[in-house]
Amino acid sequence: MPRMLTVAIVYHSDYGHTARLAEAVREGAEEVSRTQTLLLDVETAQRRWDDLAAAAAIVFGAPTFMGNVSARFKAFQDATSKAVMAKGYLWKDKVAAGFTNSGCRSGDKLATLVALALFAAQHGMHWVNLSLPPGHNSSQGSEAELNRLGFWLGVGAQSNVDEGPAVAPPPSDLATARYLGRRVAEVTHQLARGHAAAETTARTDTGA
Repeated sequence: MPRMLTVAIVYHSDYGHTARLAEAVREGAEEVSRTQTLLLDVETAQRRWDDLAAAAAIVFGAPTFMGNVSARFKAFQDATSKAVMAKGYLWKDKVAAGFTNSGCRSGDKLATLVALALFAAQHGMHWVNLSLPPGHNSSQGSEAELNRLGFWLGVGAQSNVDEGPAVAPPPSDLATARYLGRRVAEVTHQLARGHAAAETTARTDTGA
């Protein structure tokens, strides 16, 4: 029987909008059989290094401030240098993905997603893209479509600056985040099954 795998979601949220996305990612991941989740803000995550080391996947989320991740998320990134990388490349070969939110429809969110992907690469992780076609890109489209803002590297969401997290980001962006959570969990299980099959083959070949 496939073993239970943990998908961790590590995020920073000042006003609650990115936190809503993080919760949606968690919901999506838990829709996949034998998947449990660990939802951590960046401050709590820095007290849970062992739990993150035990997770099979980590999804990173940060609001886009001034064209990049927020300062508090950057502090978490910097902390991993000593807490993770210096102790033996502890996140190597884990699955990774990312999401971000800003008040503008574009807001240079791509720069944040690139920063998250590069951060994952520095840890030797396997980045999972969104794998959705762009939504709302024709006269027949609508704001209700998944990936309405047309990102591929991860989830890019938008929250009106005069609306609180009770109504923003909109349902389509939350549904896109749930899709990412499901995709991360599915890919994580696929890799785990492949690794288990490779180990079985290796044991057979060596007569172990």
